[in-house]
This record gives sequence, C-alpha cells and structure tokens, in this order.
Amino acid sequence: MGTASVMTFALVGIEAVPVHVEAHVRPGLPGVTVVGLPDTSVREAKERVRSAAANVGLPLPTQRITVGLSPADVRKEGSAFDLPVALAILAAAGHVPSGSLRHIGAVGELGLDGEIRGVRGILAMSEAAERIGLRSVLLPVESLLEGSAAAPELVVGVRGLAEAVAACRDESLLGRLRLRGQRWLSRKSAHASCSKSQPDFSDVAGQGAAKRALEIAAAGGHHLLMVGPPGVGKTMLARRVPGIMPPLDSQEALEVTRIWSAAGLLNGMQGLLAERPFRCPHHTASTVALVGGGSPPRPGEVTLAHRGVLFLDEFPEFARDALEALREPLEDGHVLITRRSGSLSFPARFSLIAAMNPCPCESGLQH
Repeated sequence: MGTASVMTFALVGIEAVPVHVEAHVRPGLPGVTVVGLPDTSVREAKERVRSAAANVGLPLPTQRITVGLSPADVRKEGSAFDLPVALAILAAAGHVPSGSLRHIGAVGELGLDGEIRGVRGILAMSEAAERIGLRSVLLPVESLLEGSAAAPELVVGVRGLAEAVAACRDESLLGRLRLRGQRWLSRKSAHASCSKSQPDFSDVAGQGAAKRALEIAAAGGHHLLMVGPPGVGKTMLARRVPGIMPPLDSQEALEVTRIWSAAGLLNGMQGLLAERPFRCPHHTASTVALVGGGSPPRPGEVTLAHRGVLFLDEFPEFARDALEALREPLEDGHVLITRRSGSLSFPARFSLIAAMNPCPCESGLQH
C-alpha cells in the first residue's frame, strides 16, 4: 500500500489543463475521499470506480483512500476523471506498477460494468498531452478518431477498465493496442466519404439577385441582412451559404472541432470537421445562449458558428439585449466572459446573416 499518480486533464472553457491525480492508500476506516476542488460528478466518481473495479475482478482495498487532484485551484468537473482515479487507486493498492503510469495520461468515464465511455473535450486533451510530453494517452475507443486528429501517435483506445489496467501492466500490450487503433484509423480514412452533406446552391432555381448578394458576402466575409415576405426562400438560401465559402484549412478545422468537442456536439465516431458550421438559434434564445456564459462558462452560438455562418431568422423578434451582446464578437472576433474565478475568451469569428419580414404584420412591402 502506498501512493501513485497519473496525468489527466480538466476542461476549462474550450482548453484542457493538465491535472495530476494522486491516490494514497493507508490503514483506517474504509472510504474514499476526493480533494482538489471537485464538483459533484467528480466526487461521485468514487462510487463508479468502486463498482467498475469490483466487476472486473480488481476490488478496491478495504482501507482509507485519499484522492488528490492538483492544481487545487482549478475546478474539476465532469466524468472524465473516472478512469485516471481508478488507475491511480489501483496502482496505489499494488494492482498496477506505479512506475508504468509516469508517462501515461488517461481520460474516460467508467460504467458500473467497467466499460469506458466517451467524454467531451477529447481533442483539446490530446493536444495538451502532446504539449506536456506524455508518451501515451488512454482514452475510450469511441473517441479514438477525435483524439487522433491532434496526436495520432499518442492516443490508445481502450474498451474497458480491465484492458486499461492490462495495458499499464504490459508495455507490449500497450504497443499492440496502439497499432490496433492505427490500423482502425487507416481503414476509417480509406473508406471516408468525400460527399458533402450541406445543401448546395445548385438546388436553387432563380433568385439570381439574392444568390449574387450571398456570393459577394461569402467571398468577402461580409455580414448580410435579407428582407422579404414569408415564403420567398430566405432561410433556404442562407442554409446554402457555407457550401460556397472557402473550405476550412487544417488550422481552422482544428479550431472548429476543438470548440464542438468541448461543447459535446461531436458524435463518437467523428474526427476533424470538414465543413463550415451553420448555426440557426431560435428567436427566443437568451443572451447567454447566443454569446456564451453560465457557471462554469460554456460557449454560445456565436462561438459554435466560428469560421462559419450564424443565421438569425426573424431578426426583429430577438431580445434587444441579446442583439446588443453581438457587438463585441462582430467587432473583435471573440467573446470575453468574466466571472469571479477568472476570465475566459472564446473565439467568435463568423459571418452573420439575418432575415426579417418587411413589417411585423408579414404583409410584404405594402406599408
């Protein structure tokens, strides 16, 4: 019995911060205490870890266990700490050689049966792992494609806690799991479809003047207001604008994917986003929904539309304070959210397209 540690990452905004997970096992009344500014979901990790470890044949020791998360001044939230907490405790209990965790990072939520599930922010965490010089990062198999977009040589997909423990015990198995993931990624890349899912301007018959205006706006990065009676095709045309914008370059694709990953909008088997985003919030959206905020701060629609199009249909129906909040991102290309704990800057460089009827009574141009 003793002490062991492993690296993981906390998601702060859309960036990942390295976190040391330390576990200490000592004689005393059985129990697990988590310290280091954890939120409720992180404190609940001890119960998920206990059940998962028991179900894979590695029950936690019936002693006093303390888990420390450092730096202690960064708030830890989410279920991504489950796997590193489990590995640190098992290493402190002697089930895993503590030295084998020195250059390994781990991220993932644990099911009660020991399965490892995906979490948001995998891309940012893989980038952070590469920056601090880790040799391997254990993450859920379902997030392998996302993690490989930033650090394909580091990521190792594992299906469950038993496989993760075995990989930490046996370096050759860790290498085989890495090769398994690389072969799977190669097959995935070979069968990737080149077809675009976005609607295309070629579907539109007529509307020459409107199409010309949208082409100029897309080419020059201009904002645009469309005014016309209901049913003339304003929304249909706006949805086709991302398809005529220049394609995302590699850096832009990383930026957009990092944002969507942190917001939890990527599906499990998705890597870098290839198409420019199109966001169309409802006209009842609040200021926080549009520009971001909350506690902890989360990106809003202007950030989710970064490098793409933000479409505001029924423009006059949006709340005045919500529209006023668009001034900063439109002028500066980012949103600064300040809270007592600090400030976060979210990128928000998008093309704004708004649509409205000429009159609230929807009677066209008769007034």
